[in-house]
Amino acid sequence: MKIATILPYKENYTFSKAQAAAIWVCDFFKFSKFKDTNFIFGNTSTKDFLTKNYLNINISNLKSKLSSTTKEYCKNIISKIKKENFDIIEIHNRPLIFNYLKKEINSKYILYFHNDPLSMNGSKSSKERLNLLINLDKIIFVSKWVQDRFFIDLDKKLSDKTEIVYPSIHKVKKINKKEKKIIFVGKLNISKGYDIYKESILKILDEFNDWKAYSIGDEDRERPTINHNNHQELGFLKHKEVLNFLNRSEIAVVPSRWEEPFGRTALESSSRACATIISNRGGLPETTNHCIILKKLNSQELYKEIKKLILNVKLRKKIQYNGFKNIKHLVKANSDFIDKIRESLLQSFSLNYLRNKLRIINIYNTGQKNFHRLYNISLGKKFTNGFIRNGHDVLEISDRDFIRQNRNIFQTKNISKFQDYLVNTSKNYNPDLIFFGHTQNIYAETIKEFKNLNENLIISQWNEDPVMKSLNYSKKNIENINKYSDIVDHNFITTNPSVLKKQKINIKNLHFLFIPVDKNIECFNVSNKKPIKDLFYAMSHGVNRATLKKGKNDSRIHFLNNLIKKLENIDYDFYGFQNKEPIWGNDFYKALINSKMGLNLSRGLPTKHYSSNRIASLMGNGLLTFVDKKTQLNDMFNRNEIVMYDNIIDLTNKINFYKKNDHLRSKIASAGRKKYFKLFNELKTTKYIIDKSLGKDVTLY
Repeated sequence: MKIATILPYKENYTFSKAQAAAIWVCDFFKFSKFKDTNFIFGNTSTKDFLTKNYLNINISNLKSKLSSTTKEYCKNIISKIKKENFDIIEIHNRPLIFNYLKKEINSKYILYFHNDPLSMNGSKSSKERLNLLINLDKIIFVSKWVQDRFFIDLDKKLSDKTEIVYPSIHKVKKINKKEKKIIFVGKLNISKGYDIYKESILKILDEFNDWKAYSIGDEDRERPTINHNNHQELGFLKHKEVLNFLNRSEIAVVPSRWEEPFGRTALESSSRACATIISNRGGLPETTNHCIILKKLNSQELYKEIKKLILNVKLRKKIQYNGFKNIKHLVKANSDFIDKIRESLLQSFSLNYLRNKLRIINIYNTGQKNFHRLYNISLGKKFTNGFIRNGHDVLEISDRDFIRQNRNIFQTKNISKFQDYLVNTSKNYNPDLIFFGHTQNIYAETIKEFKNLNENLIISQWNEDPVMKSLNYSKKNIENINKYSDIVDHNFITTNPSVLKKQKINIKNLHFLFIPVDKNIECFNVSNKKPIKDLFYAMSHGVNRATLKKGKNDSRIHFLNNLIKKLENIDYDFYGFQNKEPIWGNDFYKALINSKMGLNLSRGLPTKHYSSNRIASLMGNGLLTFVDKKTQLNDMFNRNEIVMYDNIIDLTNKINFYKKNDHLRSKIASAGRKKYFKLFNELKTTKYIIDKSLGKDVTLY
């Protein structure tokens, strides 16, 4: 891929005079996979170019008032690159250059806006901006503020052709030793708030004579001048020198009056562990989450905030550390993103993936046959809700319902027809992710066909049933997982993967998934109420059965029989036990919210991090929840959020204790509910699923 990057002719691509756009291009070029075939064009009279790939365009009438410098610049560029057959031409900050080049050179075009589009020739009017949207292949803005300015009087639905890529910075390894320095970087004029800085800094330096202040920048026009023994004006410095100065400074100020398109100085200051003070103008608030934003833009307010940072060392260090540790925009990540944008213009590459707004096919049993009585414990439904709330588009397919509804009197099943349905749906919908769980109804050939249709498609499967050695049912469950494990990209299970490794069962790309809660499903909170019943437990002999199996017995029955013999005056409400039928749907909730406490007892022996999906119903609805200690859920919840028991005697004692100590019961249940929603809500869980599916190195909690 050959790329021509064109700077404004006034943007100096040199070490001695580089400013925002030149620094942007240089930073992202160094990490690009296309740097060997990316050439940068600009105009300068000096030779200390930032990178070797720079090609200078000479302009004879640079200061002429009789002819257009832009026209000559474009003419010379066209003659230079017309025969080079560049795949992509990138233009920075000059819509007019695009208008000239588009007529002469057939290529893909990207236009970068570093400043307010309404201030530039070629994009001032809504008609001009609409024309750019129609004719450009991609428009990139340096901040949301700049993007919002572009779409004034335009329909925001047209934003599909646009992206935001922020100016970025490299992370340094450690915080340098700080000196008592306050620094201003930028044009030394009123637009940049230099007069505000002057008035406030004079008062500060008079009051704190052990501190020094510095101004880095220049201004040819009339400007404020600071006369103080502890202030020094350093003039224009090379970018590297500025960063080194920030490394040693305690405080940086950016009190701009001007609507900053982004505000690179604020990003650099914060990343270099300066306690940074900014105004709330333009894109400045998008630079860092760890700074002080001036409530009023005047010298008194700035003086007050600087003084606060000087006197409150703890606050100053906190802002410095957080800014250094949590840099909002990093060069490597954004360079990769720009390369993906470039690839998307030439290859069959999913634009949805690029925008991180995916098309997802979610295949699971929606339970139409059962009249949706399982909605409250359906992981598939929670996944759909989470995907959508995270901004993605989801197409749900219920495999069992489709097959049941499309069979005829001669067929018990019609799986082959389901394969055709899946393939044709995939052709039309063109998903980025296919996510399925608890189905055996997809042929391996169908999965291969999905990949043939879209080589970038990601396919992941999930399984919520236990995979413990102690449970015979788990053997069948592992077989079900293994059916697809080698032909899908990722596998998610609700048992800690270390359990499988101990059984010497190796499954590639295996990830842990905890049962999520959903704000619209786990929507009650009994922790602050006084229900009639003491202890709730619900079990079934399979979620697809509505009733108990006669003669069915398992370890849970034995455990419950022993438990109720030991409980003292406990009003328990157990379902699926002692001929009391299981409950589902709304009836489940009616019973659940009548109890203060809940027992989370799963099939088989307690296993690391595994729980039945009832735990979300219990903790998510504010019941004080009891869990066997051998599940090791104390890795996620502490004793102030959940009650862990050692054995049936310990459990009995704790149930009796918390019945008598209702205030403590309420406090722990409330904290547990809050923690559960923080760690495993449907938004966070589905983001984790997508990030893992995309190959990102992320953790669930």
